[in-house]
Amino acid sequence: MKKKISTKGYLGAPLIAGILVFATMTLILGEISEDIIKHEPLTVADAQLSTWLHAHGSPFLTSAMWVTTSFGSTVPVTCIAVALGLYFLWRRLFHWLAVLAASVAGGMLLNKLLKYIFHRARPHFDDPILTLTSYSFPSGHTMMATVLYGVVATYLFTKTPDWRWRILIILSASLLIALVAFSRIYLGAHYLSDVLGAMAEGFAWLALCLTATHSLWRRRNPVDERA
Repeated sequence: MKKKISTKGYLGAPLIAGILVFATMTLILGEISEDIIKHEPLTVADAQLSTWLHAHGSPFLTSAMWVTTSFGSTVPVTCIAVALGLYFLWRRLFHWLAVLAASVAGGMLLNKLLKYIFHRARPHFDDPILTLTSYSFPSGHTMMATVLYGVVATYLFTKTPDWRWRILIILSASLLIALVAFSRIYLGAHYLSDVLGAMAEGFAWLALCLTATHSLWRRRNPVDERA
């Protein structure tokens, strides 16, 4: 057992990294949540940024943001997740299939639960671009983009030996998640703290799913090289 959990063992480094990411992101989510509950300065920045973006919008940027935000919408996320799941099934990568299912499906449920816990109203404008009646914190689109593209990036990262491609993979996934998050603020669907909280929530949940699934898989299949 000691050998298995050492930094050189098959459970060591990934387990430690996963726990650190989960703990850090959960702490960040807690801090953001506390700021929202206590109406601290972050909520003032929320309102100021949302008001500024709404006042400085343009037809072209609005069109671009509608396209961007779709990458975190339910139908595209579900389609991409199903296609990726079928690929994992075809390759018999059942542990990755489990990570995908737990991250995306579990993430959706977790996000809805947190929305009902916090009951935060969405931004309000007299001439809104987008009108929604559900709760605002944390952002569902941002959460879904974080876990889905996080899974994709993690899988590609593990299959790519070249460090330059690895950096490109991380930057591409991060940029896509950030753009989806920005689109939600620009369209008036969320505040800045909503999308920051969703990112923290998404990375924490993804880290938990990856760590739990791969630790269990490695424990049962210590010599499986495909993992």
